[in-house]
Amino acid sequence: MHQSYPSMRFVGARVLCGDALVDAPVSVADGMLVDAADRDLNLHGYLVMPGIIDLHGDAFEHHMAPRPSAPFPLQTGLVGTDRDAAANGVTTAWMAQSWSWEGGHRSPDYAEAFLAAHAAYRPQMQTDLRVQIRCETHTMDHQDRLLAAIREHGIDYVIFNNHLDEAVELATAKPEAITVWAAKSGRTPDEHMVLVRAAKERDKDVPRYLCNLASAFDRLGVTYGSHDDQDAATRERYSMIGAKVCEFPTSMKAAVVARTWGDPILMGAPNVVRGGSQSNNIAAATLISESACDALVSDYYYPALAQAVFTLADQGLRSLSSAWGMISSRPAQIMGLDDRGTLDVGKRADLTIINIDTRQIEATMAGGRWTHLCGDVANRVSALHASLSVAAE
Repeated sequence: MHQSYPSMRFVGARVLCGDALVDAPVSVADGMLVDAADRDLNLHGYLVMPGIIDLHGDAFEHHMAPRPSAPFPLQTGLVGTDRDAAANGVTTAWMAQSWSWEGGHRSPDYAEAFLAAHAAYRPQMQTDLRVQIRCETHTMDHQDRLLAAIREHGIDYVIFNNHLDEAVELATAKPEAITVWAAKSGRTPDEHMVLVRAAKERDKDVPRYLCNLASAFDRLGVTYGSHDDQDAATRERYSMIGAKVCEFPTSMKAAVVARTWGDPILMGAPNVVRGGSQSNNIAAATLISESACDALVSDYYYPALAQAVFTLADQGLRSLSSAWGMISSRPAQIMGLDDRGTLDVGKRADLTIINIDTRQIEATMAGGRWTHLCGDVANRVSALHASLSVAAE
């Protein structure tokens, strides 16, 4: 059961208002940002920022199965994901669940089970956890099933991706990688490649399938895009069918086409923090320096979101306020979430509170409720409540 909504005014902090950090109070009540509140919480020495909005993350998979051979109940994994996100300042997050020919935890069967578990967990959620479907392009036999799942569970975000070409390349260049990939789905390498070749033979059916899905998504109000666009032609094809979100382009050419079309470009925050792609693709910092990246996402690691913001500011690639917009206001705009992303009165009380000296996230508030409290912020909140209790006596 959710805790009650606190009503208080945060004072003494540096607050992100619009595109600038200012000294201003922030008031919350009944889950919303309001003009004023009658209880003051002194946050001198802290930043008060809009809650982080993460448009793509698969860190939840680690909570579902900490080891490939050691899965835990889906409900347990969702609890862990919820807490992990909150502890890292995330207030809204899309978990990227595959819908693929690959089988195992990427299969339609698993996706449907995950969606059902997510629906059951929703009343307990602290973070606003949502599901993004990562739809493999060669799953045309499951079109009706996919659309039924999207309707039933209110899915609002789908990303197309194609792992077939990667499988073909790995089979020649790194056969040991195919062995690992196949094992995750409970198959031998030979069985896996039989499946890959059978799917490849249906390349000609993919364009119509994607167009059918695009038309259905437009009717349902689903935002959709593509993942790992390798070149300009690929991004242009996706953009032309309405798959506007360009997630992790692997080349500058693909990103330039996306920018030309006005398609939102997403890159991984870990890429920024680590100084490059762990897959040896283009560096996020390179795209950011060319104004070819709109938003950063957690990818596989929630802590990287806030860390990436400070990295960009430290490197002079963005001001702190502009960089924070890449994980708050801009993601909200991309998904059409008018009720969050900034600290304007009338919006959801989604806050990330950061110690200026240590840069540690010490508090998160989602929808006006504390979802994470630690460090001196927790002490100050406890002291405020204690003083109020004494006054009430």
